[in-house]
Amino acid sequence: MNDDHDTAGVMRFIFEAGVLKRAARTGWWFAGVKDPESIADHSFRTALIGMMLAAMEGADPARVSMLCVLHDTQETRITDIPHIARRYLTAAPNTTVTADQVAACPPAVADLVNAAVAEYEAGETPEAIVARDADKLECLVQAVEYRHQGIDNVQRWIDSSHAALKTASAHRLAEAALSGQPLAWLTPPPPPA
Repeated sequence: MNDDHDTAGVMRFIFEAGVLKRAARTGWWFAGVKDPESIADHSFRTALIGMMLAAMEGADPARVSMLCVLHDTQETRITDIPHIARRYLTAAPNTTVTADQVAACPPAVADLVNAAVAEYEAGETPEAIVARDADKLECLVQAVEYRHQGIDNVQRWIDSSHAALKTASAHRLAEAALSGQPLAWLTPPPPPA
């Protein structure tokens, strides 16, 4: 395989991932959010949460962040299927979609992406467990933010996300989110005494 072919395959995946910046997280429409966050918005904050949660749980923050960044890339092809729709639709497994997405990439890239998605989907390693918690925690945090913006039909997202958390640190962060104020960061902390 030549370098031009390799770079063209990588760029195909990069261009495809860009669609996630425009694709909405559709489940929020059911809660009454007219202009919900994009899938890329969700993945970005999931990666940040994952990095911090990994540090709190003793997992590899870089690996967790990578798993978080890649966890919804398949939605360029299958979209963000809302929970209710999953009763009626069967999508290809995320590992299958990912393999198709990176098929034109050089083996080093394809192997890296495929392995990360497979690890996330299996949910067995400490990093995958933390990454999955980061995904649920980000959904909970987003629901809290929407509630503070006046969208009051978000409790089911809060409850289901909270119930899915596995790690002690994720539970503590969820409690802090539920009792916190999304804009509290605008007020500087008092100077040390």
